[in-house]
Amino acid sequence: HASNLIKNLREVRPGTRFRGFGGERMQAAGCQLDYELTQLAVVGFVEVAPKLREFFRVADVASDVFDKRPPSAVVLVDFPGFNWHIAKRAKQRGIPVFYYLPPQLWAWGSWRVKKLKRYVDHVFCNLPFEADWYAERNVSSEYVGHPFFDEVADQELDSRFVSSQRQRSGGLRVAVLPGSRSREVNHIWPMQLEIIRELARRHPTAKFSVACLRANHKEYCQRLLCEADRRLPIEFHVGKTSEIAEAADCALMKSGSTSLEMMARGTPTVVVYHVGRLMYSIAKTLTDIKEFSLPNIIAGKTIMPEFLAVGSTTQAVEQATAAMDRLLSDRDERDAQRRQLQKVYQSVGGTGASRRTALRINALLDGEANQDDANLARAA
Repeated sequence: HASNLIKNLREVRPGTRFRGFGGERMQAAGCQLDYELTQLAVVGFVEVAPKLREFFRVADVASDVFDKRPPSAVVLVDFPGFNWHIAKRAKQRGIPVFYYLPPQLWAWGSWRVKKLKRYVDHVFCNLPFEADWYAERNVSSEYVGHPFFDEVADQELDSRFVSSQRQRSGGLRVAVLPGSRSREVNHIWPMQLEIIRELARRHPTAKFSVACLRANHKEYCQRLLCEADRRLPIEFHVGKTSEIAEAADCALMKSGSTSLEMMARGTPTVVVYHVGRLMYSIAKTLTDIKEFSLPNIIAGKTIMPEFLAVGSTTQAVEQATAAMDRLLSDRDERDAQRRQLQKVYQSVGGTGASRRTALRINALLDGEANQDDANLARAA
């Protein structure tokens, strides 16, 4: 999402230079990387703690940049725990701060809005109700849409792979998405494998395509297959998530932003997730939501059945199996969810979020520049 924003900013504000923390896609878009931030991608309190020292070291790198060559603006993208420190350092030096893909304060930790008001000048909201939520708390914000839909619309699918998936099926095709982070895959895939075993027994003609992000994820998933599992109709693929989702009749996935892609493609989906008991007890005191899948949160009701395993996975596996069984058994069930997904997508799924955000950043920066000129004229 940051790389797409950079591309659009280069178009609307030619000559702009970029530097910061990110990954190879940002670098390819023309951003000078001061640190490869993707190696610090973490989820939850337990994963963060061992890397705190490195987080603070990287934040100090930002301070050094701000002192020596202060930028015209700082754009924060997601990752609030780390980005608060970047925002604070920028504001201390009078640098405008914008937040793109802001933290979901409406879902948990709403008291952090005070911190956001101190450190952030303007918020670009990605969900339709977010702007109203921030406005009620006197935060300068606006709704620009979600960049995930840009990514789905711009993506060139491997049409031959999609066709081969559909032609080779013979029965219903199920997309299985175990996640993008190794820790998630390690917890989610064993649950999904249990579900697949039972579904294969109930639906002998069904086929299962597992979408792995990395080769080591594929190897892990395959290692967990026992001898009897070798007869299961499972295929493993790397780097074909969108194609598998497009070709599937329904999907079994872990909770995450890819649920937005499922919504955009109208793929009926069941969601599973797993957290430890300690993490759950902490999160329960901080959260203020009834659903955890983004399409459900946007809709304000359950469209994608979702099941959270806390510690033991037995109950969540049984419930998810039953929900998937209904999708595989009943075409009307699949069609009903598909219609609901499409309805929600039409209400929020317009493309152009990256472009709109780039235009607004450009306008806000021009406004800052004009205000500075006016202040200088008055002083003179």
